[in-house]
Amino acid sequence: MTLIRRFFSAILAVSLITVASAQEGKLKIATVDMQELFKQYYRTNEAQKQINVERARIQKDNNERLARIRKIEEDLAGLKKQIDDPSVNESKRQTLFRDWQTQKEEGVALDRERREFRQRRNAALNEKMVQRMKGILEEIRKLVEEQAKQDNYDYVFDKSGLSASQAPFLLYTKDATDITAGLLKSLNKDAPAESLPAAGDEKPEIPQPDAAPAGEAKDQ
Repeated sequence: MTLIRRFFSAILAVSLITVASAQEGKLKIATVDMQELFKQYYRTNEAQKQINVERARIQKDNNERLARIRKIEEDLAGLKKQIDDPSVNESKRQTLFRDWQTQKEEGVALDRERREFRQRRNAALNEKMVQRMKGILEEIRKLVEEQAKQDNYDYVFDKSGLSASQAPFLLYTKDATDITAGLLKSLNKDAPAESLPAAGDEKPEIPQPDAAPAGEAKDQ
């Protein structure tokens, strides 16, 4: 279970009224699907779209750098062919070899720079994504808490939470009310139509702090 989900499962499981008042009668318990709220919240969808745009920019820059490197590799192959040509005199061969070495070093340096630049950009995007999603999760948590207090619930459990063994945190609750649908309606009440998640949209999971951005391509 991720650190974020562990945190929110624990927060949602605490009592929202005093133990003394809870003991006066039957406990009032609710459940909520934090993953569903997170995935279907329009601000999560907006954030994911912005992240995808930035990811595409990183990939475009990487492709442009790769194209330069591929051109150098083609030039190196041409020079190597000339160097190996037995009809080329020794003086010309030495000149060609020096050009080959220079371009080879340039290609290696450009590829190293490309990889390091891409790694830095992806790391920065990952951190930005995690911080953005943490903020969204905090908004959701506050709404859950406000709703719980308003409806006088004793406990609210996150039914999407997983234990350390990856088993559902909540296996059974008697007479518990699922408040997910009402909360989702409140979250999206002022959502622009274009910001609501559609069936084909990417649905992000609640992220781990050290996770790479979803959909990130492997380095080439």
